[in-house]
Amino acid sequence: MILIADSGSTKTKWVKIGSDSSIETCTTAGLNPFFTDENEFLRILEHQFSLSGTGIEAIYFYGAGCIPEKTGGIKKRLSSYFQINNISVDTDLMAAARSLCGRSAGLVGILGTGSNSCYYDGTKIAVQVPALGYVLGDEGSGAALGKQLLADIFKKQLPQNIIADFHEQYALNQSDVIEKVYRQPFPNRFLAQFTPFIVEHLSEPAIMDLVDRSFSVFVQRNLLQYPFIQQLPIHFTGSVAYYLKSCLENVLQNFHLKAGNITSDPMEGLIHYHTTNYR
Repeated sequence: MILIADSGSTKTKWVKIGSDSSIETCTTAGLNPFFTDENEFLRILEHQFSLSGTGIEAIYFYGAGCIPEKTGGIKKRLSSYFQINNISVDTDLMAAARSLCGRSAGLVGILGTGSNSCYYDGTKIAVQVPALGYVLGDEGSGAALGKQLLADIFKKQLPQNIIADFHEQYALNQSDVIEKVYRQPFPNRFLAQFTPFIVEHLSEPAIMDLVDRSFSVFVQRNLLQYPFIQQLPIHFTGSVAYYLKSCLENVLQNFHLKAGNITSDPMEGLIHYHTTNYR
């Protein structure tokens, strides 16, 4: 029996796979170690994890922020809660690579609350342009799209009908936004929550242009630095990539790049990877 976790900045999806291949799932808040200290990490597990921990033989935890310096602390917290030591912790980027490419080489991108990318050689992440988070990077992500949308709304850079629709849907004034972005925790989550509004208004040329510009910056500052970029398709996972798939494919085509598989999250591929290779 194994437990797989895919933890983004917003939520963590847990899948328990039994010896008979049965599957149980639950969802908790995101467990990014840069934003979640030990007490909060354990509090989330205690109050939100709804599966039984009995009989789990191994845990495979993938998450945003799971850099080498943080893996020891995450293992300690998971071991304390689940009372087992057979725990593997890796990045959400490795989750995407294993899910989308298995044991084959490939180019991989994540476009969700945040963004990331790499060249995966079939075993390890061989080349990675640093993501740098929502302040310095995360181009093309939900946080980046939300940031641009809010700036354009309050600076009146969008057509009046879009601005009016926004204010009708969200009871937010300028002070609310400043408070959420600069003083409240998890501003990246706050910014990314406006992605559905963007999807709903994608038929508007101004919104389409906003998305195209954000995806183009992601390509220019990240993807174009990888080897074999013209030869290999680029696989993506994440809600932004999935729900704005047509925009993403068009932008890639403009750069003479080819889109590969695009999934909403990596879990299905991770289940296949670990149930065929973990023993």
